[in-house]
Order: sequence, then C-alpha cells, then structure tokens
Amino acid sequence: MINRDEALELLKKYNKEEFHILHGETVGGCMKWFANDLGHGDEADYWEIVGILHDIDFEMWPDEHCVKAPELLKEAGVPDDMIHAICSHGYGLCCDVKPELEMEKVLFACDELTGLIGAAALMRPSKSCKDMELKSLKKKFKDKHFAAGCDRDVIRQGAEMLGWELDDLMNKTLEAMKALPNS
Repeated sequence: MINRDEALELLKKYNKEEFHILHGETVGGCMKWFANDLGHGDEADYWEIVGILHDIDFEMWPDEHCVKAPELLKEAGVPDDMIHAICSHGYGLCCDVKPELEMEKVLFACDELTGLIGAAALMRPSKSCKDMELKSLKKKFKDKHFAAGCDRDVIRQGAEMLGWELDDLMNKTLEAMKALPNS
C-alpha cells in the first residue's frame, strides 16, 4: 500500500496550488479522525491516504474529475479498492462510482463540508476553526451566498447516506478539523 508521504508526493505531482494540497491534507486528516472515532483505528492510515488523494485529478483535469483519477492512481500502483473509494466521493456529480463502505460515505459527506468549515474559519478573527461552535457553522451553512461553491445538497446527502442527522455530521467534521494542527 502507498504510505502517507508517497500519497502527498503523488498529490503534489498533479496539484501545484497550495489550496488544493491543503485541502487534500485537511480531508486526509479528517478521514483519519473519523476512522478512529468510528472504531476503525486499525484502518486510520488507509482512510487518511484516501482523503489525501481524493482530488488528485481536480486541478489539472477539472472536467474529468474522478474520471482521470483511476489512470493516475493505477500508474502509481494504488490498489483498486482505494481507487474505488477515492472516486466514490464524486458520485452523482462527476462519476457513477457509488459510495458503499462507511469510509466512502464519510469521504462523500465530509469533503464539501471541510470546504465550508475552512471558508468560515477564514472569516473569523482567529482565522481558525478551533474556536468555532456548531451554531456559527450552521449559520454559515444556511447562508447560500456564503461559500457558494460548497454544495449543501451533497453535504445533506452524505449525512443521509451515513444515517446521521446533519447536525451530527457538522459537529463531528468540525471536531475532526479542530484536531488538525493547521486549522
């Protein structure tokens, strides 16, 4: 299996913008947090790598997002199960790879939400989510003009896939991001 450092190097091979690299690291860190929180601690590194690599093709091939990824990942020796997981976050948006495993559903659910939390954090005096409360995040979520590129329907659909209330998904993802060193 590919390790974390190799995953970051692979992400950086196809992504040069700092934002995309930070997003991969953020989603990876959140996925690792969720793995531990949901009782999959023995798979935490795997979950993290999937999160790091989930947007590998987005910067260079935005019109082929989740379609170009399998080719890039196979060339790097990434296993098929990991490729499926990575591509499943684009289900219904840019591909037909359905999230089936709990890990895939978490990735689908938290990808957009990490973007919303990150944007909300930048609006705070601290520029961090560490002092953000769920109430504040919910207010930003309801404001359709704020971080308009973060698809609220995808976030809601992700919560439904997991069988969670939207507040639970938001609270857990916020806690995951608070646990990251650079958030």
